[in-house]
Amino acid sequence: MSKGQAQEVPVRFFRSKTGREPVLEWLRRLDKDDRRAIGLDLMRVQFGWPIGMPLVRSLKDGLWEVRASLPSERIARLILCFHDQTLVVLHGFIKKTQKTPAEDLSLAKRRMKEVTR
Repeated sequence: MSKGQAQEVPVRFFRSKTGREPVLEWLRRLDKDDRRAIGLDLMRVQFGWPIGMPLVRSLKDGLWEVRASLPSERIARLILCFHDQTLVVLHGFIKKTQKTPAEDLSLAKRRMKEVTR
């Protein structure tokens, strides 16, 4: 690899025991422009890791938050973790409050436990 070239970190989406991919399902329900903005931010993380604020911040306990500002004037969050040198996108949601809702954090933590078993 040449100097200055970004190292790609593999990305995958959480898959439940039944085979569902809830984050991809959520993304597909979003407007095309919003989906594109989230995809570009995720790609910046994938090719630029480690990245800090304002795009990525640690939520502690192995969870990271990707902060996306959408063309629809909304704010989206992706919560992810690292497992086997891969970024695993655990949860995605439209942010409606200043603080990340506890239910969104607990869902991401449950999914991370499933991934890392």
